[in-house]
Amino acid sequence: MRRSRLAALALAPLLILAPGAVSGQDKALDDATIVAIFDGANTAEIETGALAEARASSKAIREFGAMLARDHNMVRQQGRDLAAKLGVTPTPAKDDQSTKDHAAAMKRLRALKGMEFDRAFLQHEVAFHQAVIDAINTTLLPAIQNEEVKALVEKVAPAFQAHMRMAQELQKKVASADAGNHSSAS
Repeated sequence: MRRSRLAALALAPLLILAPGAVSGQDKALDDATIVAIFDGANTAEIETGALAEARASSKAIREFGAMLARDHNMVRQQGRDLAAKLGVTPTPAKDDQSTKDHAAAMKRLRALKGMEFDRAFLQHEVAFHQAVIDAINTTLLPAIQNEEVKALVEKVAPAFQAHMRMAQELQKKVASADAGNHSSAS
């Protein structure tokens, strides 16, 4: 139950990427909306990364959180600089729930401590990055009209994949540590 709730919270911000799939409408995304989605996803990762840097019990997870915050801050700025250059005003989707959903995810993570926080944070990161990768490939790239916006998204897409792999590797280490603690307690 806890895993599915965290996955839903991680995926919820990206549901705005495919309004037709959610509401039955066939509505195309414009570049201003895509830039807003891109900005919002990076802002969410800056906040969750900073939270992990401050709260994680593991040094490796604190360092991962710091890296996420740093990397996503840099990418967010690249997106904002490009939007300014192109004269595009980021415009969130009309029915954007991502801010509320991100706040709920942060509230949930803030309520956790120690290894429970570490596990939930990593689970959130894997689900979030997978959802972003899927959205980039199936929704964003096909909808982008501006070649410079498309080039930026294509340029940063591999970083989302790398972040997901890092989170998965950290999950394995946490699971191994958990297994070791359970076997020594037996």
